[in-house]
Amino acid sequence: MKIKLLPKFVISLVTLGVVLTLSISLFSYTSSKKYYENAYAERVLIGSKTIAEMLSEEDIKTIIAADGDQTETYREMYELMNKLKEDNEVTYLSLVVPDEDSVTFYIDTCVESMGDLPENQIPYASDILYTDAANGDDDLQNYHVIWDYYSKNEAPPMPLVTDNSYGYNYTAVCPILDENGKAIAEIQYILDMKQVRQHLNSILYMMFGISFGIIAVGIVFYILFVRKAVTNPLGKLAQFTQDITLSSEFHKKSISINTGDEIEELGNSFNYMLEKLDEYLDNLQKVTAEKERIGAELDVAAKIQADMLPCIFPAFPERKEFDIFASMTPAKEVGGDFYDFFLVDNNHLAIVMADVSGKGVPAALFMMISKTLIKSAAQTGMSPKYILEKVNNQLCENNEAGMFVTVWIGLLEISTGKMICANAGHEYPAIRRKNGQFELLKDRHGFVLAGMEDMKYTEYEITLEPGDMIFVYTDGVAEATNAENELFGTERMLEGLNSATYEDCKDLLQAVHKEIDGFVGDSPQFDDITMLSLRISDIDCIVEN
Repeated sequence: MKIKLLPKFVISLVTLGVVLTLSISLFSYTSSKKYYENAYAERVLIGSKTIAEMLSEEDIKTIIAADGDQTETYREMYELMNKLKEDNEVTYLSLVVPDEDSVTFYIDTCVESMGDLPENQIPYASDILYTDAANGDDDLQNYHVIWDYYSKNEAPPMPLVTDNSYGYNYTAVCPILDENGKAIAEIQYILDMKQVRQHLNSILYMMFGISFGIIAVGIVFYILFVRKAVTNPLGKLAQFTQDITLSSEFHKKSISINTGDEIEELGNSFNYMLEKLDEYLDNLQKVTAEKERIGAELDVAAKIQADMLPCIFPAFPERKEFDIFASMTPAKEVGGDFYDFFLVDNNHLAIVMADVSGKGVPAALFMMISKTLIKSAAQTGMSPKYILEKVNNQLCENNEAGMFVTVWIGLLEISTGKMICANAGHEYPAIRRKNGQFELLKDRHGFVLAGMEDMKYTEYEITLEPGDMIFVYTDGVAEATNAENELFGTERMLEGLNSATYEDCKDLLQAVHKEIDGFVGDSPQFDDITMLSLRISDIDCIVEN
């Protein structure tokens, strides 16, 4: 589910407001609590100490002696402590003598106007066990702490805090010392902190309400500002974008946003983008039309190039002395490889396999020139050596592009099987003798055509017997590459030739092409793949390897 920008702002701001409200309220509560706790701690400590210092050592001894409650001193001290309790609003104020496991009460104040009940007053000289007086383990521990300090004639440095069914109280005790510095009794000074806690809670609620109110008002005004300055302009831009997307109409469209900030710059940038997009679409239409025109022309060029190569098979159905088949698969629309075969006369068959440097249209143009010149020279009756020398010089003329072509050419005397061959920097041919295996014929290479004028080439002679085959190809066969950037290579080519099952030259070339396709897989073709095979007929022999 999509959420618009303004609700996201509202949700984030409300979340931030709640966090700030809680943080401010808790900080105020914590600060106030610490202040009040320190103030009341100081109050009970000072109060207990002040009262302890007010009392006379002799009076204390008189009170805690046998029948001390029957003395005038007791009555005077009882009234004094009740007066101090009332004036200082002390919750519990007592004169006691602690022991290791109990505490004896000698004066337990009772001020009825403060809500004290006489029936709850602890009688004179009551000895109460800590286990009976304590409310829980924490309270019992406080009694033992008081005794530990009393036994050392000291007062605890901080009030003892109890929070149980007796209430939330701060207790301070201060010993009364004799002339030898030994504790003979102590003042027990207790304040009920319930009202302090209630006051702190009221501070928490008040701060929460004030903080929430201030932040809520701030959020409302900020939302109104964001709506006017951010979300409305962005919404306008989003709607404008959606309308353009749905209509697909860009021409002379623009949006006006006047916020004087980055959103206005965004709108201006969007207008600029529309303007450039409009120009781009116009240019794209022109480029597309031009590309379609070039594509159509390349299709025509590819058709012309294909038509220039022998493509009707069987090529010489009336000639039973040999079988020939060739194929060319260009890497682009048009290629630089070419093959050719033609009868020079009734007894001589010329075979050409060539590879022009480069790819595409330039290579195709150079290929057609080279093919025409080679065929023209061959038809004059020249031998392969002189064909290459003549064509080399012709191609070198005005070759400013620096292109070149590798060529293998063979001239077969059909009646004898003798073939005169020459190689201008081309791949080695592969020859299979009858019932044998294909092997590379590592002939002597001459320099490429169009590389340098007046180059000399050598020729050699081979004899093909009935059943023999010759296979010529371009480097696109050996250099076919798979996804692991591994080359097909001449070794795999020979293995494919020797493992193929075929009845004629066409079957052989298709088998090799299948091997190449299986090796390359889905990898793109980088070079033209051109092959030609010739077999001297042997009517009684059908090869099956």
